Amino acid sequence: MDLLKSYAAAEFEIKHSRFLGEVFPVISQAEAREVLRSQKEKYADATHVVHAFVVGTAAEILGMSDDGEPPGTAGRPVLDVLKGKNCTNILLTVTRWFGGTLLGTGGLVKAYGDTAKAVLSAARFEPLTAKIQCKVTVPYDVYECIRRFLDKSGATRLEEQFDTAVTVSCFLPASVSGAVRNYITDLTNGTVVPVIRDAGYTAG
Repeated sequence: MDLLKSYAAAEFEIKHSRFLGEVFPVISQAEAREVLRSQKEKYADATHVVHAFVVGTAAEILGMSDDGEPPGTAGRPVLDVLKGKNCTNILLTVTRWFGGTLLGTGGLVKAYGDTAKAVLSAARFEPLTAKIQCKVTVPYDVYECIRRFLDKSGATRLEEQFDTAVTVSCFLPASVSGAVRNYITDLTNGTVVPVIRDAGYTAG
């Protein structure tokens, strides 16, 4: 299962109709709805703002809308493309400005599906992995060793505070939880035990 790293877009013109596909990282159905509302406000001049979203660690929450297009010709093909990508926590919108030529049901399915495929091809994804948050306060004499170990262990979003001691906070793959705990307690002869908590599932 993959997570979208950042916003991406792709655009087509088909028989004078403009199709703009966009993807957004979201973490809940409520956030997907809020982004969709913003899209409809932003593109108030558009004929349709079709969408589909997938959220949840197992991609268990799905949603879509044809937004006035014939049933099954817009939201469903977009959602099918999303499901085929094996990704989650993502909203995909396809905004259409009607160009005066009817595409027919088959043409609409192809146009919306192709736009969804194009924007997903332009987007960057990372694997969904279980993460922990680690926070530890250590003396200066062991700080450099611990910092290097955390870096090698795949630390991300690392923050440091320098005072009478150094407080380090970061996110790590859950798979290294035991190794990090053991390394720090062994290095400090048991005087320092890191605070580790579950951080859920994130990218990278």
